[in-house]
Amino acid sequence: MDTVLLERGIPGGLVISTHFIENYPGFGEGISGPELMEQMEKQARRFGLDILSANVEGIDILDKGFSIKTGHEEITTEAIIVASGVQPQLLGVPGEKELTGRGVSYCATCDGAFFRGKTVAVVGGGDAAIQEAIFLTRFAEKVYVIHRRGELRATKILQQRGFENPKIVFVWHSVVDEIQGKKTVEGIIVRDVRDKSTTTINLNGVFIYVGNRPNSSLVKDIAKINDQGFIITDENMMTSQQGIFAAGDVRQKLLRQVVTAVADGAVAAFAAEKYLTEKRASI
Repeated sequence: MDTVLLERGIPGGLVISTHFIENYPGFGEGISGPELMEQMEKQARRFGLDILSANVEGIDILDKGFSIKTGHEEITTEAIIVASGVQPQLLGVPGEKELTGRGVSYCATCDGAFFRGKTVAVVGGGDAAIQEAIFLTRFAEKVYVIHRRGELRATKILQQRGFENPKIVFVWHSVVDEIQGKKTVEGIIVRDVRDKSTTTINLNGVFIYVGNRPNSSLVKDIAKINDQGFIITDENMMTSQQGIFAAGDVRQKLLRQVVTAVADGAVAAFAAEKYLTEKRASI
């Protein structure tokens, strides 16, 4: 099979910005996201994968396959695996857009070192939020974790590490109503969801981990997606459009972790090969 990976950024997606992964099999002490992705890319290239740096702008259905439009060329193919992942969900509060890159961040691994000796907040309560809060304590003097519920959604081992870290302060039953600052972040207004009371916390940075939204716009008019925008597939990763498969976080599924994305990819690749073999045999 003649296979090419079209990648608009660095191979690995959001995992590249994950400081440490505890739950990927085979690494008893854990492994950093960038290191794991580097090993996966190296392995794929060893088996002959071509990686083309390109931004896919559109997909057209042809009589015998598909045409993939990039900024430089069109690629004709008989099968596509969409593994475009997700991107961080925005809070949508005043000050977020204006101060993004000036204290508002969605990647602690990328920007944590800029807040050495300062005070920051992490918004969220899942694995990513707690992982990055722990990572930020390497640099920041104090890390507030703002969570709208009274308990975390993160795995138990991460919760334990977060609770035991003296630099982390948890603010429960609370949401961020506004991010304040003129040139850089200066503070946040936090609202208690129970009694609607508000508090201002002075700090220097805000790291947002409140979920992700799927990068599925390329196929939204071709294949079925759910109300949240995730691509719907069958158990073989085939979408409603014959010849287009989906794998990883962009797909509708119960659990989004590296291990499930890898499994999706293996199934999608095998199913795509089977699809092409049967298609050519019928000609």
